Amino acid sequence: MASEVEVPFTKQMRIATKEIHNVSDALINAKLGIAMTEDRVWAEGLLVFYEVFRYLEEALDRHSHTLIGELDIPGMRRTEAFEKDLCYYLGNDWKNGYTPRESVCQYLKHLEKIEEENPYFLMSYIYHLYMGLLSGGQILRRKKVLLEKLTFSRKDTVEGMAVTEIADGSVSKIKRQMTESMNQIAGEMDEDTRQRLMDESKMVFILNNRMVHSIEGAGAVVTIKIIKLGVYGALAVLLFTYLKKFLTGLSLATPSSSALPSSI
Repeated sequence: MASEVEVPFTKQMRIATKEIHNVSDALINAKLGIAMTEDRVWAEGLLVFYEVFRYLEEALDRHSHTLIGELDIPGMRRTEAFEKDLCYYLGNDWKNGYTPRESVCQYLKHLEKIEEENPYFLMSYIYHLYMGLLSGGQILRRKKVLLEKLTFSRKDTVEGMAVTEIADGSVSKIKRQMTESMNQIAGEMDEDTRQRLMDESKMVFILNNRMVHSIEGAGAVVTIKIIKLGVYGALAVLLFTYLKKFLTGLSLATPSSSALPSSI
């Protein structure tokens, strides 16, 4: 009788977080995806996640001698890219007088708490946040590129999107290595630690959602876009009606061939 095939730990994580993950995806698309044409909203989104990614990368340095270091895949770190984008949108002095908002502070406090309890619990955050950026971030980047093309931009690069730019097009490679490393590390953990990693996986998206909810202005941007679409639609209808009447009147005013006088 064939032995039962064990489900990879990363797939177990994906199954366990499916519901809250879907909520998070919808929220990020609503807040950032639709409103990403507004620099202010996009910059605010960068700002809330910057602190979390910076904390995790500093934690990777602190625990590089442990199994956590196996998740530090070459090319994945994003802190410098975040800072480059924030300088682009907010200016080089953006850190002057800057303090993280409450939702970000609560997120960081939670990370500090679990790191003190057991640093391995941070692996849920490292895995989900970087995999999310490598996946969803690329989708947002493609949207930005498309918008640049629609505005007939002659720029060769997408400015302000360094955080989504992966050198040498190695996105799939990094994702594969991270998945393999996470599964390997989980195989060396006891059942209690694996279960806690599952629990923290859900908390990742809960805390993400709280931060994304705090991004101001996205709702107003979406509303304005809807209003603009409505106005443009109304103008299109009026223009079509006018042209139809004009062409109809022109047709009536033009004498038919039977009405023309015969030549003498």
